Amino acid sequence: MASETHFDVIVLGGGAAGFFGAINVVERNKNLRILILEKSSRLLSKVKVSGGGRCNVTHHSFSPASLSQHYPRGQRQLKNLFHQFQASDTVDWFKQHGVELKTEDDGRMFPTTDNSQTIIDCFLQVAEILGIEIKLNSEVHRIERKEDHFIVRTKEIFTAKNILIATGGYNKRENYQWLADLGHEIINPIPSLFTFNDSEKEFKDLMGVAVPNSEVRIAGTKFSQHGAVLITHWGLSGPAVIKLSAWAAVYLNEQHYTFTVLVNWTGLPEAEVRDELMQLKNQSKKIALVNPMFGLPKRLWEFLCNKSGIEDRKIWAELPHKQINKLIELLYACPFRIKGKTTFKEEFVTCGGVAMTEIDLYTMQSKKVPGLYFAGEVLDMDGETGGFNFQSAWTTAWVAAASLADFR
Repeated sequence: MASETHFDVIVLGGGAAGFFGAINVVERNKNLRILILEKSSRLLSKVKVSGGGRCNVTHHSFSPASLSQHYPRGQRQLKNLFHQFQASDTVDWFKQHGVELKTEDDGRMFPTTDNSQTIIDCFLQVAEILGIEIKLNSEVHRIERKEDHFIVRTKEIFTAKNILIATGGYNKRENYQWLADLGHEIINPIPSLFTFNDSEKEFKDLMGVAVPNSEVRIAGTKFSQHGAVLITHWGLSGPAVIKLSAWAAVYLNEQHYTFTVLVNWTGLPEAEVRDELMQLKNQSKKIALVNPMFGLPKRLWEFLCNKSGIEDRKIWAELPHKQINKLIELLYACPFRIKGKTTFKEEFVTCGGVAMTEIDLYTMQSKKVPGLYFAGEVLDMDGETGGFNFQSAWTTAWVAAASLADFR
C-alpha cells in the first residue's frame, strides 16, 4: 500500500474522546503520525450542543470515589480510571491549554465564556498545531488485523499500527457489528438520559411549571431521584427525571417505556406532609386554601387542590378528612402514566456498548485484539447528566493516549 496511507495511530471518531485522545498522544510523543476519521461532515457535534450550547465540561467532584458514584454503568471501572485522570485533572488540562472553567451552584463546570465554541476552538487549534490529520465523511466499514498492523476500510483504505475507537454510542446493535467481528462482546445498546411522555396529558396546561425540590420514583421499584422536575407539554422533564432515566435505563427498556411515575412535589416524607396539613386544619379556622404550601408554584397548587375536589372550600378548617387525604396523596405520590420517552438526538447517551470486562483498565487496550484501544461512549459505561459523560470521555481517552504514546 502507498506509504501516505500509513499512520502510527488512527482515531475513529471526531468527537470529545477522539480529539482528546489524539491530542494527548501527540503531546506525549511528537514523532507519531495521527489521523482522525469522522464519519459525518461535522466535528465535535455533541460538544457544540452540550449544556445548552455552553458545554458542560465536567463536574466539581474531585474524589475518584465520589465521582464514580454518578455512573449507573462502569462505576467500578471508572473508580480505578479516575485515580489516573479525574475531574481536577480535566480542569488543569484545559487551563494549561488556555481555557478557564467555572463551577455553578449544582457542581456543573463550564468554560467561563459560557460558549461551547471555546472548547471546540481549543481542540481544533491544538490539533492543527500538532499536525494531527483529519478526514471527514469517512465512515468505517471494516477493520482487519494483519500481523503487526490494522487495515481500516472507509471509502479509502488506511493502515495503522494502533487504533483508538472513539466513535461514540449507537442506538442499534447492528452499528456495533464491525466491533463484534473483531471478537468483542457488545452489551445491548439502549437509550439513557431521556424524558418521560405522559400518556394522559392531564398536566399539559401546567407546561413550564418547575418544582426545584421534588422526588420522582418509579412505582413498584426502588428507582428514585431527588431534584428539579419540569412539567412539559409531553410529560415530565428536569434533572431528577433525566437522572432517573439513567439509573433505570435497563428496567425501563424491559418495560417498553410503559410504567407509572410517582412524583412527590414536596420532596418530604409522607408523614411530614400529613402532619403539616393536619395542623392547619386543627389549629386555625382562618388560613385560606389558596395560599400555596411547601413552596409550590401557585398554578400547580391550585391544580392539585382542584384535582382533590376541594375547589369550593375556602379555608382549611372546612376540609373533610377524605379530601385532605386525597391532597396528601397528590402531593406525595402524584401518579403519571408514562408511555414512551423523548430523547434529544444531539445529546443522546447510550447505555451499553463494548463490554468493559474486555478492556485493560491501565491502558484502555483490548484484551482480545492487541493494538486496539477504546475511549468514551462506545464502551459500556455512562453517567448521569451534569458533565459526567464528558469526564468519562476525557479520562478513558487520556489513559489510552498515555499507552499509545509509549508503544513500540
